[in-house]
Amino acid sequence: MDKSKAFYATGHRKCAVARVWVARGEPGFTVNDKNVTDYFRREHLLPDIYRPLEVAGGKDQFGVWATISGGGEAGQAGALRHGIARALIALDESLRPKLRKDGLVTRDPRKKERKKYGQKGARKRFQYTKR
Repeated sequence: MDKSKAFYATGHRKCAVARVWVARGEPGFTVNDKNVTDYFRREHLLPDIYRPLEVAGGKDQFGVWATISGGGEAGQAGALRHGIARALIALDESLRPKLRKDGLVTRDPRKKERKKYGQKGARKRFQYTKR
């Protein structure tokens, strides 16, 4: 695929970062030089990844290629979804209201909470003994 005609955006989720290029009219979907179905083994993540493309007009109308680093499989899928939505907005600004209505433009701010001192974890305390 020709990256000179593509629109670039980055997506983030937890610790994962996705660099995404989207081009109109060049079907194909590769992630880290692999097919998207080979890269993401858990099939329930694929509809979530394809959602921005379906809102924009169909999977076959756009070519997508991405590089993803950091995080786990679910975080990488969320980062990819966010990056695709932002790249589609860069390609066609009129898609922004549709993508925003489906909640695809907003970055998911949830991250792992840090462990606190004097505690067993982020929220869990050490066992309290009264007697």
